[in-house]
Amino acid sequence: MTHLRLLGSAAILALAAGAVDARELTFGMQDNEVSNSFQGALMFQERLAEVSGGELTVNLFPASQLGDFKAMVAMVQGGELDMVITGYPDMSYVIPELNLIGAPYVVDDFAHLEEIVAGPWGQEMEAKFEEQGVAMIDLWYYGTRQTTSNRAINSMADMAGLRMRTPNVPFLIAYAENVGATPAPVAFAEVYLALQTNQVDAQENPLPTIDAMKFYEVQDHIALTGHFVASAAILISTDTWADLSDAEKGWVQEAIDAGGTVANDLTFGQEASLIAAFEERGLTITRPDTAPFRAAMQPYYDTLEEQFGEGAIARVRGR
Repeated sequence: MTHLRLLGSAAILALAAGAVDARELTFGMQDNEVSNSFQGALMFQERLAEVSGGELTVNLFPASQLGDFKAMVAMVQGGELDMVITGYPDMSYVIPELNLIGAPYVVDDFAHLEEIVAGPWGQEMEAKFEEQGVAMIDLWYYGTRQTTSNRAINSMADMAGLRMRTPNVPFLIAYAENVGATPAPVAFAEVYLALQTNQVDAQENPLPTIDAMKFYEVQDHIALTGHFVASAAILISTDTWADLSDAEKGWVQEAIDAGGTVANDLTFGQEASLIAAFEERGLTITRPDTAPFRAAMQPYYDTLEEQFGEGAIARVRGR
């Protein structure tokens, strides 16, 4: 009996030792459980447990359970949360230079954005992220923002006088102003009603968002203006990252890369199929020449270069 008790005690101690070796990361996001980024996070969760043999796992907190992105970034900086997803240029509230990457038409497409982030300017930003106590370990595609309206937009001239809902984000407000519309910041949750009641005439969002939020029910036209390439920065606390072994860092990177592939493929796939789906629903899709739209942003670029130096836009673009 004593022998069995000793064996039992040894087994409990072994399990306890194993539990000490295991580690769980925490990961917060504003995106809800039906979003492409959450599907990517699920793959990250699955792959991390798989490649680490269960030694390293992650607990997900979607749908702003821990607050908005600024609150979660503060938690990561303060050591209360290990990881967070936030829009890459959204971090401009602590890294003002990121306003340059948010400026409409500075980025051509997601491949261009990846080049920028991997290049000299992006590496400078990476150092600034780390000064804020966070390290960016991946960049995911959120979609390219297009413009919906209650009348056809065949050219920039058709933007004149449109009351356009924008988020309360300087570079998207600048988009509306500079192309001739009147910006009307409206909370995201209230956009459908604002469109339905003609409080606003237009709005801009990626095609998957237009679909998910059913804006197509209250707007008849989509113009492929492609004015902003939205992306998500995957951030981890620099303290957490420094505390991981090289093997653990490798597991995290492999798993987050797998998550990014899932999220990006879903978004690219939806963008490819949604144009036809919208046309089947009776919406008119227009493809205005965006060169005048880009040219109209020059006064905003000038304002940014007054702040960040002459040639700043060209340096970011790298083209």
